[in-house]
Amino acid sequence: MSQAEKIVITGAPLRWQDVVAVARFGAVLELSAQAWARIDNAQAIVQRIVESGERAYGVNTGLGALCNVSLKDEQLSQLSRNTLLSHACGVGAPLSDEQTRAILCTAILNYSQGKSGIHRRVVEALLALLNRGITPQVPSQGSVGYLTHMAHISIALLGVGNVSYRGQTVPAQQALAAEGLQPVQLGAKDGLCLVNGTPCMTGLSCLALADATRLLQWADVIGAMSFEAQRGQIAAFDAEIIALKPHPGMQQVGGNLRALLDGSEVIAASLGIRTQDALSIRSIPQVHGAARDQLEHARKQIETELNATTDNPLLLGTPENFRVMSQANPHGQSVALAADLLAIAMAEIGSIAERRLDRLINPHVSGLPAFLVANPGVNSGMMIVQYVAASLCAENKQLAQPAVLDNFVTSGLQEDHLSMGTNAALKLHRALENCTQILAIEYLLAAQAFEFLKTQRFGAGTDVAWKLLREHVPAYDQDRWLAPDIASAAALLKDPAVLHNALPNLN
Repeated sequence: MSQAEKIVITGAPLRWQDVVAVARFGAVLELSAQAWARIDNAQAIVQRIVESGERAYGVNTGLGALCNVSLKDEQLSQLSRNTLLSHACGVGAPLSDEQTRAILCTAILNYSQGKSGIHRRVVEALLALLNRGITPQVPSQGSVGYLTHMAHISIALLGVGNVSYRGQTVPAQQALAAEGLQPVQLGAKDGLCLVNGTPCMTGLSCLALADATRLLQWADVIGAMSFEAQRGQIAAFDAEIIALKPHPGMQQVGGNLRALLDGSEVIAASLGIRTQDALSIRSIPQVHGAARDQLEHARKQIETELNATTDNPLLLGTPENFRVMSQANPHGQSVALAADLLAIAMAEIGSIAERRLDRLINPHVSGLPAFLVANPGVNSGMMIVQYVAASLCAENKQLAQPAVLDNFVTSGLQEDHLSMGTNAALKLHRALENCTQILAIEYLLAAQAFEFLKTQRFGAGTDVAWKLLREHVPAYDQDRWLAPDIASAAALLKDPAVLHNALPNLN
């Protein structure tokens, strides 16, 4: 993906891939003339409200439990500034640059709907942060679904806080000056617009969709290698049998497995050696397929939210004929549930992978040398990497506990049901990282098992995957420092181009 690629916000829906292009690969984000016109129309409504003195929440009143306090004149600009400063109170390690950029991109898309009332100059300033590589340092913890993360992003517009810029962490004011940018003067409602809505959980979830999509493809490839290394009974993947349970994901996985294992002499020579395999071996289509179906459900929920208008209040109509609507669109229940469900699905992918890799090293069931080393005893072989996978699986069980079920009361009883969607998205990211490492370990072990079977031809796809790993990690002849091998395998799983180039027909 080239740096010159542009994502233009018009009126058409954006996809999660567009957010990833901007956040992860540096695509330039632009707004069409129609989008700018929508922003200007909503801002004109705000000006009409301010001029008329009609009370409207967040435009000329205090926020949250202070919604009945009326404000006017210079207080409105001061309210916006104070909102950002008071809400920028997150704690913990900072988000990665790509996570912050995903949130920024999603927030700009929200404002482009033309229902927020934010000033054009503020959106221009947010675009400048994104397109000029000025990335605010945002503490990862402290959001019940909204507020703190966007506040930390937005104080950079004021020249407050630190940013990542040209590979260094510098004061925001320094980075703005280096780019010839001035701190932004905020107006009525700008502060509330900047901290409200669901861009944080939604942007983070778009990145998670990218990682989950890639990992589910890798899971099929690596699972097929483990199946082959354990001389699985291919009848379990028969197309007619798979079709009798017509879940879409299961059909995709069944097709992948048959293609990956096509032409395998190992599988052909193993027909009938056992009546049926252990469930972790024969249920790959059912388990991997179910995860794919949950991914598709999550995609629909997250992309719907991505293209929605999610702040409060919303401004409808024109300056001559408008309505100001207080409602609950910033409540991120849909995304929170989707992220929680996807975390469960990915924990299950890691769980079944751990069961498969355990069977690979266990001489009681593998039919291979103990712990996949030619001279066990003096060599411990791959024994302890299974411990690592087990530890990661245990952590994923903790991360799979739904965040959305937690509820707290905030803002003096005004906000008494919260989605916890940002927590859901962040723990999904951690579960995906753990799943990556588990699959990397299974990849190492399955490839090592192939070393003891290579007198026979492997499947069309599994052979490609084995040789691909061997370009980066040599066969394991005797004990050596294993952590770099796991890191090398994980790096392959994280590179979005590797699998597409190696196996372009994989679903």
